[in-house]
Amino acid sequence: MTIRALLLGAIAGTAFAPAAMAERGADGEVKVIYWQAPSIMTPYLSGGTKDLEAASLVIEPLARYDQDGNMVAWLAEDVPTVANGGVSEDLKSITWKLRDGLLWSDGTPVTSEDVKFTWEYCTAEGGGCAQSEKFGDVVSVETPDAQTVVVNFGVAKPFPYGPFVGAQAPIIQKAQFKDCLGPKAPECTEANFNPIGTGPFTVTEFRPNDVVTLVANENYRDPDKPAFASMTLKGGGDAAAAGRAVMETGEFDYAWNLQLAPEVLTRMEEAGKGTNVVSFGTSVERIHVNLTDVNPDLGDERGTAKHPHPFLTDKSVRQAMSMAIDRALLTEIGYGDFGKLTCNVLPAPAIYASTANDDCLVQDIEGANKLLDEAGWVAGADGIRAKDGVRLSVLFQTSVNAVRQDYQALIKDWWAQIGVETELRSIDASVFFGSDPGSPDTFQKFFADIEMFTNNFDGTDPEAYMANWTCNEFPRPETQWQGNNMMRFCSEEYDALVAEMAGTGDLDERARLAKAMNDMLMQEYVMMPLTYRGRNSAHANSLGGVIMNVWDSELWNVADWHRKQGS
Repeated sequence: MTIRALLLGAIAGTAFAPAAMAERGADGEVKVIYWQAPSIMTPYLSGGTKDLEAASLVIEPLARYDQDGNMVAWLAEDVPTVANGGVSEDLKSITWKLRDGLLWSDGTPVTSEDVKFTWEYCTAEGGGCAQSEKFGDVVSVETPDAQTVVVNFGVAKPFPYGPFVGAQAPIIQKAQFKDCLGPKAPECTEANFNPIGTGPFTVTEFRPNDVVTLVANENYRDPDKPAFASMTLKGGGDAAAAGRAVMETGEFDYAWNLQLAPEVLTRMEEAGKGTNVVSFGTSVERIHVNLTDVNPDLGDERGTAKHPHPFLTDKSVRQAMSMAIDRALLTEIGYGDFGKLTCNVLPAPAIYASTANDDCLVQDIEGANKLLDEAGWVAGADGIRAKDGVRLSVLFQTSVNAVRQDYQALIKDWWAQIGVETELRSIDASVFFGSDPGSPDTFQKFFADIEMFTNNFDGTDPEAYMANWTCNEFPRPETQWQGNNMMRFCSEEYDALVAEMAGTGDLDERARLAKAMNDMLMQEYVMMPLTYRGRNSAHANSLGGVIMNVWDSELWNVADWHRKQGS
């Protein structure tokens, strides 16, 4: 089967969730808790899911993915295909038509110029865009009229749905952001905290790393939605407190990302006030290995490609560290039935899941020690290995979370058994996944040797996701530390595979290329998958309309949320 065949008929048309149960604003306030507090309201300046999903309440894409991974039209009239004339026969352009009558929340019309500007914003010279891979191979965007957008690619794009599709690539208003291009983007605090949007809610107050208050958008395209007049999105605390606030005390209506042991979730649910929902998409808890030197003495060149890491550039060290990990035990303790074993950063859909790395499923402390012996790393009197005066001592960072701290403690012990000294650091999640280019503690800046977190991608096609690890995706000072190649991994061979996939239409061949990229990352041990995680959140039993979506923002259909009758 080819991607062209998909373009000809397998994409869903215009589809929206069921209508809300009440007229706009009739259901009062809805209270949501994201214990990883949002720090900004735009995905273009943050790679953190918490920021992306908060922004999705306000700014929206042309098309997005539903709960089954189908692409559906959103701000566009329909999804362009070859069959309907929206995708050119040579696959080098895609034409989108905006829906009639779209308004920004300030009452001004949404036009094709806003869509074009969004591309210009993310690709502006001297800037850093956290979603730059979404616009790969785009050479121009044309606006023949106010409702028509033509995206032109430099090569044939069998999958032309990177730009403006999914919660990671929404449309921003040109009038609001026109003076925020390039290096100025992080300085536009008002726009970044209070974006003018087309979504069901608008921001009334944004307190970074704390709380966002929103009200129903009076210019939202459906006059009967949203059912709630206001929303409070509270941040901070931890996953346990968030779960209790919905399922035990009933203080909140929705709690995101309940990264808790399964028995804890079961006990909470037994209180009878809320329901835990779980679905598997592409989320993988993983370790990233920093290939650059983060010694503070390097000043502005710290963590850049100018200074390779003193020992993590040795593949034997990375491989031994991976071999020492017992992934089965981690997954059992941390997630139970909500987790699965994987040796891939790309675990799904099934056509893309490799079986070439399955050795990682079995812990091998003895083999790891033998590998380090053969590589010349010798244990000293303190048990820590060294070579040429360089000791195997790492700083291992992650966000504050009970499951992650359990993972850290176990991994530290296993690494000690192979002669690797480990210092643990836990950073508040709002800061770790934040967007402040001046902070030394963000996961993209990565001023540590090892870090651990979960990531995933919009939709079911991994082209843009696998492009995260090309050489030009390094976070660095020139991009305000934006970019998703946190490991600073660079391979001409890998970049060539990314480029080949971008121009390949045959679905089986695309799967082969995606697996090849996954396998290269895994077999270089620059990334170590730990657990294929189910995405789980909880909602109050009184909250209707919630449809769990692991292929887009969890808040994708918030316009359809409502208070159940009699609640």
